Amino acid sequence: MANKRKSLYDNAHLVVAAIRLLETRDNAPPSIDAVSRMLSISIEQGNLICKKLKDRGIVDVVTGAFGTKLYLQNHLLIEEIKKEEPESSIESEVKKFQEAQKMSTKKIKEIQAEKTKDKKNLFAEIERQFKQGLSKK
Repeated sequence: MANKRKSLYDNAHLVVAAIRLLETRDNAPPSIDAVSRMLSISIEQGNLICKKLKDRGIVDVVTGAFGTKLYLQNHLLIEEIKKEEPESSIESEVKKFQEAQKMSTKKIKEIQAEKTKDKKNLFAEIERQFKQGLSKK
């Protein structure tokens, strides 16, 4: 799974299958850690996928005294997920960050240009007042 990025649709099917297998094998609801290990993904990625599935009502994530357990709610909702082209969440975050940086750089340049203009105007005003003061003497 590390070689090829999968869409949320594909990951949802894998997570639901892993939950079913682990639940059958262990006779208990699996943890996110167990599902992540079975799918050979990081725990962070497992948490992210499970959070997205919980938000869509596909799984339920219950935290209790024995850790965080996963329960299937409505696996049929997986079919409502669009099969979009997968994009790494890191790539999208980097793009957002770069856009924000461009906007702040532009804003900083605008402010600097405005301050430079104000400074020139101030010096011109001081010079004008100085010349008026000299001409009166």
